[in-house]
Amino acid sequence: MPEEMQARIAAMFRGDKIFALGFVAVLWVVVLFVYFSVRDTIGGGAIANVLVVAGALVLLFNTAAIFAMIRQYAAERDFIYGLDIRHLDEMKRAKRNR
Repeated sequence: MPEEMQARIAAMFRGDKIFALGFVAVLWVVVLFVYFSVRDTIGGGAIANVLVVAGALVLLFNTAAIFAMIRQYAAERDFIYGLDIRHLDEMKRAKRNR
């Protein structure tokens, strides 16, 4: 694969990875913010426990899913991003030829 294509693939993967990790960070901040905002209103007891467990599961599963997606994209990045780049280049050529 040409070096230019490898550089474009690396740049696209890096951007997607940064976006995905940013999403995870924002998710953690939002879930923790919501928890600390409603914690005093709910009080203690079973409802508070359910809230903590549900929030923890949301964070756990979403974080694991994003990391699994990043691993999969890294393993298949030449195929995934190469295909995207070829389609983007074809769309640009088609627009120029109009």
